[in-house]
Amino acid sequence: MKNSAEMILADSETDANLYYATKFVVPDPVYFFKIRGRKYLILNDLEVDRGRKEAEVDRVESLSEWQAKIKKKIKRNPTSIDIIVGFLKDKKIRRVVLPHNFPAFTALELQKRKINVSFRADPFWAKRLLKTPEEKETIRLSLKHTGNAIRRAYEVLQASQIKQNLIYYKGSPLTSEHLRQAIDLYLMEQGCLAQNTIVAGGEQAVDPHNRGSGKLKPHQAIVMDVFPRSMKSHYYADMTRTVVKGKPSAELKKMWTAVKDAQEQAIDKIKAGVNAQKIHEGILSFFESKGFKTGKINGRMQGFFHGTGHGLGLDIHEAPRVSKISERLKEGVVVTVEPGLYYEGIGGVRIEDVVYVTKQGCEVLSSCPKILSIP
Repeated sequence: MKNSAEMILADSETDANLYYATKFVVPDPVYFFKIRGRKYLILNDLEVDRGRKEAEVDRVESLSEWQAKIKKKIKRNPTSIDIIVGFLKDKKIRRVVLPHNFPAFTALELQKRKINVSFRADPFWAKRLLKTPEEKETIRLSLKHTGNAIRRAYEVLQASQIKQNLIYYKGSPLTSEHLRQAIDLYLMEQGCLAQNTIVAGGEQAVDPHNRGSGKLKPHQAIVMDVFPRSMKSHYYADMTRTVVKGKPSAELKKMWTAVKDAQEQAIDKIKAGVNAQKIHEGILSFFESKGFKTGKINGRMQGFFHGTGHGLGLDIHEAPRVSKISERLKEGVVVTVEPGLYYEGIGGVRIEDVVYVTKQGCEVLSSCPKILSIP
């Protein structure tokens, strides 16, 4: 509408919608407006010069200049609400569309000032979900570094020895913390920031989001789930491999093979127009046919009890979902494919890759060997 604007009040270090709109990194909340096709940023004096050089917007406004301008009118120091309302009135705007995470107090105050407020569900910019060829290659590069980081973990395990039911690396027991450090430090050297990397062995891996701690043991599954963010492009990667140092049990080997086969079958079925729910249900049915049931066992959920995948981009989790919810996949979305099985007494197995959805099928963007056993 002619007298309507889209507005974000956030910092672009953590808000993907703001970064997508501006390509400008700022650690503190700033004012962003899109009005009649033009993009505006209001920045403080610390950021305004850098913003004018770097931000992909039509105009960068000075916050201090707006404060002085509004103070002259209202005869007091202006609040953030005064700044927003003053700017909107200057542009003859009476309606704003806000993202779902917009500060509630500010939204209520805008309504009190006779600004018509409405909200839009995430993603605020729908185009974010459909990745351009450039975005696809950016994600592929993040995934390349992630795959190499997992290879680094393989190298540590390969160089380790099994002694007295423990794994020793360079004379000391190998821990989840040490293996995680090897992964995270490699990624840091490649310009990627990894947070909450999962390296969980044995029973810890039965909880899919257990980060893992303590000494790793041989002949047990070690789940490594790595999801760094590129510090240059801000796009995420996400990859999981499950490996055993030593000899896996027959049960564990059967689980790992089932997860790998299920993932491959799912990837073969993914293409634009397919209902993601059917992909998820197909994996559940496949696991059931192999004797892997899902449900509560001894009061704890076991089997395959999480979604098959999720969208990936400037957020680690974004639309669409590949899960029990009905949702059609569109050409150009990037999704993870990460089936898993988790049973007490055996351990956890998860294998995850990232694909780009096309009309004909999908393109696998991640690359790293899927190895069950490292002697």
